[in-house]
Amino acid sequence: MRTLDKPVNLRIGLTARTARARGSKLVLASLGLSAGLAVVADSRAQDTGREAKTSVPAEQTAAAVVDPDWRVPRFSWGDPNLEGTFTSRDMSGIPMARPAEYGTREHLTAEEFNQRVEGGAGGLVALAANQSNEGRLQLSALDSAEVGTRVFGYTSYIIDPEDGQMPALTAEGKKLQAMRRSGQSNGPYHSMEDFSYYDRCITRGVTGSILPSLYGDAMRIVQSPTEVAISYEMLHDTRVIPLDGHPPADPGVREYMGSSVGHWEGDTLVVETTNLTDKLTVGRAPHSEDLKLTERFTRIDPDMIDYVVTVDDPRTFERPWTFRLTLTTQPGYEVLEYSCHEGNFFVANALRAEKEYQKRVAEAKANGAPVPERSTGSGGSLGIYEPPSASDAVDINAGE
Repeated sequence: MRTLDKPVNLRIGLTARTARARGSKLVLASLGLSAGLAVVADSRAQDTGREAKTSVPAEQTAAAVVDPDWRVPRFSWGDPNLEGTFTSRDMSGIPMARPAEYGTREHLTAEEFNQRVEGGAGGLVALAANQSNEGRLQLSALDSAEVGTRVFGYTSYIIDPEDGQMPALTAEGKKLQAMRRSGQSNGPYHSMEDFSYYDRCITRGVTGSILPSLYGDAMRIVQSPTEVAISYEMLHDTRVIPLDGHPPADPGVREYMGSSVGHWEGDTLVVETTNLTDKLTVGRAPHSEDLKLTERFTRIDPDMIDYVVTVDDPRTFERPWTFRLTLTTQPGYEVLEYSCHEGNFFVANALRAEKEYQKRVAEAKANGAPVPERSTGSGGSLGIYEPPSASDAVDINAGE
């Protein structure tokens, strides 16, 4: 169950809803993490009643694999039942692109899987080693709250192409990638347009809302005979997907989450999404307005849904490609209010850093010294980022 006794001020902020929901009374301290940090959670089993060592990858324990007679539950009107609250938390630690040593294998060997289970020096564990006692305490609370309960044996998210690599970018795709990289992680920050849509609490996009992040990966699926609705905790988007043959929006309409229409192919919900903007990413890669996403949701267990996405954007990628996650349930996991603006400390911190940088530039010019570079750390944050002083820290519960 997600409990958070000491929330952390991340780039987008562990939001006010988290602290308030848990009754925490705390002055937040900054850890200077970046919004796009893909955390590799400790892959050891975290639930208290389970052996730390697991010999079978979670995908091999799915009901559809174990029992050939297992059938997907259905509603009274006949559609497969996908309803529930799910998360990609169990996917943390699996890379998007496949490491070269695995070749064309989609699954780890038994030995490699046991190494994954018994390992776990990455992600929050490694990050905590570089923090102060206060920072480690906060990360410990987050780590215990936002890890999964299963270990999967996938070698990568990408399953097509066969080698698990993202296809090469076209010339236009390379330009889009360069635009995404410029100015987002290390400034300059002069106006709100210089911040990403994630920083500004607008959206993470279709796939960004599902891929594991540092926290807040909950999603809820509800169904009717004519629609499926998917609500994402971060950043509070809800997609209502018609199943009745409703056409997509007019081509002139562009939306961050696109225009989605769905249909059933046997036990699989197929959702086709077009009418997207080119302002966000897919699988953390750039895309054009011509992107078409084809998502496939298949329940393979009472607690697991296979989620397979095909990315088709000839303006950006030299060929279509597909990635796969398994969404799972967690004990006590729920979609909570995401009061992003109330807990968003990154914008203030970035502007504070920009002001400090401009001050250093002015001093260097006045003294005839070289203009300081916008250096970045290993996480992509500005080198001048520092936690706010005690007087600058904010108690998000003040006045309650």
